[in-house]
Amino acid sequence: MAFSKLLQRASSGVAVTAFATVTALSALPAYAAWPDKPIRLVVPFAAGGPSDVLARGIGQKLSASLGTPVLIDNKPGAGTNLAADLVAKSPADGNTLFLMMVGTQAINEAMYPKMSYNTVKDFAPVTLVASSSLMLVAHPSLPVKNLKDLVALAKASPGKLNFGSSGSGTPLHLGGELLNNRAGTKIVHVPYKGAAPALNDVLGGQIELAMVGTPSALQYIKSGRLTPIGLTSAQRSALAPDVPTIAETLPGYEVELVYAIVAPAGTPKDVVARLNTDLHKALQDPELRDRLLGQGFEVRNSTPEQLGTYIQAEIAKWAPIVKQAGVKPE
Repeated sequence: MAFSKLLQRASSGVAVTAFATVTALSALPAYAAWPDKPIRLVVPFAAGGPSDVLARGIGQKLSASLGTPVLIDNKPGAGTNLAADLVAKSPADGNTLFLMMVGTQAINEAMYPKMSYNTVKDFAPVTLVASSSLMLVAHPSLPVKNLKDLVALAKASPGKLNFGSSGSGTPLHLGGELLNNRAGTKIVHVPYKGAAPALNDVLGGQIELAMVGTPSALQYIKSGRLTPIGLTSAQRSALAPDVPTIAETLPGYEVELVYAIVAPAGTPKDVVARLNTDLHKALQDPELRDRLLGQGFEVRNSTPEQLGTYIQAEIAKWAPIVKQAGVKPE
């Protein structure tokens, strides 16, 4: 299911979610005392990055709403699998949550032959919280101004153009492979140890193209040091409203860094409903929304059921792309 379609359906579920929350909270009095201790929000990335900023902003507002501390626990490693495994095996009492980057978890399901947890079975979806778009950019020396130009050039010289990403198997890498799949091109992937080195090499002209986070590219686009080819999101971004989406040329193309909150499978439904309601409330705070927009995030929300459907759709989307690209864990 396309993320944009999921969002269109989300508004109709808000009233249902609110009713379900009230009903669940009154139906299960055994959990009326929850939360009775600090909540741990596990983040699969190191402190200081955009994901950490997102987690701490959400944690601060959620703490005020629930009346208990929300402690951020950074657990980077194994392509987010370390953090995911930790949460999947935690008690299902509502006191441990996971900031899931949905695309990464979906890619991992296809990329790793054996994992110690299952992304669908071992988590209870709570809600979407935010998304961040990517942008395909080119060095100004490349004779292209838009995606149509790039596709024509790439088809005329298959295997001659290169694009950099933050590493093999990342959403940035697979975003480029999805472009190859949908456009019928053969642009060669060059993996880097992070997005910053890839960005530096396209700025220096060592590679022609790179898939990078939208915020990191904006200053270079304004100064003319990069040519924007297209946004990976389904809709144009408020950060770069003049940059077209890739989907405007290739309908159905969509890659976003979509973040969600999930809990261990078996977490009581009344607790999930309370978290869903309080997280939606937290994300409506104008100060938090402005802070997140400054980091390149756009606020999202959903019902638990919509999030569950979206996770399964992302797994189905990425499995054939991972197989076609022959991506293996590093």
